[in-house]
Amino acid sequence: MRVFRAACVQLRSSDDVAENIRDTAQLVRDAAARGASFIATPENTTLMAPDGGAKLAQSFDEAHDPALPVFSALAKELKVWLLIGSLAIKVSDTKTANQSFLFAPDGRITARYSKIHLFDVALASGEVYRESSTVAGGDAAVVADTAFGAVGLTICYDVRFPQLYRRLAQKGAFLFTVPSAFTVPTGQAHWHVLLRARAIENGAFVIAPAQGGLHANGRKTYGHSLIVSPWGEILAEAGTDPGVIVADIDPALSAQAREKVPNLQHDREFAGP
Repeated sequence: MRVFRAACVQLRSSDDVAENIRDTAQLVRDAAARGASFIATPENTTLMAPDGGAKLAQSFDEAHDPALPVFSALAKELKVWLLIGSLAIKVSDTKTANQSFLFAPDGRITARYSKIHLFDVALASGEVYRESSTVAGGDAAVVADTAFGAVGLTICYDVRFPQLYRRLAQKGAFLFTVPSAFTVPTGQAHWHVLLRARAIENGAFVIAPAQGGLHANGRKTYGHSLIVSPWGEILAEAGTDPGVIVADIDPALSAQAREKVPNLQHDREFAGP
């Protein structure tokens, strides 16, 4: 496994799919120009709708989604691994899947992951999120084979479920992707801590591209895209504006962290409570 440069593309997506595709493509090009060969975009890359119904109305099934051929061609042109953090893919008349797509440098989709854990909450601020009302949760963890090693795919709210990351690490993932659209209150309180914890407890890199800022529909997201080392160090961090962050990734550092703290070898079954 060789050292490579990874990039997070931070976005402030709107409900204009065509505009979001153009903005994302330009930032992916910027990341490639900075030497990145693994580039990741946030959750809701091409559509940040005001509610689940609006998202459903503007979504497509995989065969007809306008973003997929664009991003396939872009990965092939730039010769990069491109993770589109998530698209809303219509799977029925009433629901979409919140789905990541990993493109290889030849433009092929080499992995898909549907978000397992769905965000349902009513915040004290009055914001209400009921992702499960219009999104079908996934039921399978995914480890993708890349030229750099095994990569575990997750999305946003998944980060609060450490058992998923443990399973991915046990299956060989040295790096986790966590494309997200965190709210501001939860981001301020938990974003850095959760991502660093998932890195530390599994000896894995974490690449977490995020949505950030005040969106056209009035929603605010936390931003602060992060790249974290297996020792829990923050290698790169964004602010709240759209842009690109990069960091060099040495997969050997994951193996070294797991040698220093070999807790992946020490899981035990236990009874109770």
